Amino acid sequence: MAPRSRTLTDSDRSEWAQYTRQIAPLRGRSAPVDPLPPPPAAVLPPRPAPLPAAMAVRATPAPVTIGGPPAGVDTGTWQRFRGGKLATVRKLDLHGMTTQRAYHALLSFLRTAHADHVRCVEVVTGRGSGGETGTIRREFPIWLNLPEVRPLILAASHPHAANPGSVRLLLRRIR
Repeated sequence: MAPRSRTLTDSDRSEWAQYTRQIAPLRGRSAPVDPLPPPPAAVLPPRPAPLPAAMAVRATPAPVTIGGPPAGVDTGTWQRFRGGKLATVRKLDLHGMTTQRAYHALLSFLRTAHADHVRCVEVVTGRGSGGETGTIRREFPIWLNLPEVRPLILAASHPHAANPGSVRLLLRRIR
């Protein structure tokens, strides 16, 4: 392994000078002298033409809502999924996990299921204790719309109205 270079590059010096310009000196001290003049204004490349509105809509999928009919799913598939006729292949139980651990378990579970071409999964969040909604159940809809998770999911629904502590997810197909 080659020894590390101990000298600063021009880029390092420039960044340090830019940083020190933002700092006010302590009382009774003078401001440090800039070792380099301020960097010249960067010339930006021309901006690409904006995308047509139709393409911009497709690039950003609509937020997933639990129980709401999604765009891109035909009525028959939605009815089978929502009515429980579409069998769940895998199940993840998040009971007893911390919120952070539950999120990472969900992300890993969904990525694995999606890679294995699984179409329908179920995630048990639990109802919470003492009549209060549990933290995982409250955070779950937010997690479904995060940039790491949203591209994997097509639809979400409770298996039936009497069980709000469980959510079935319809995963997107790999093209």
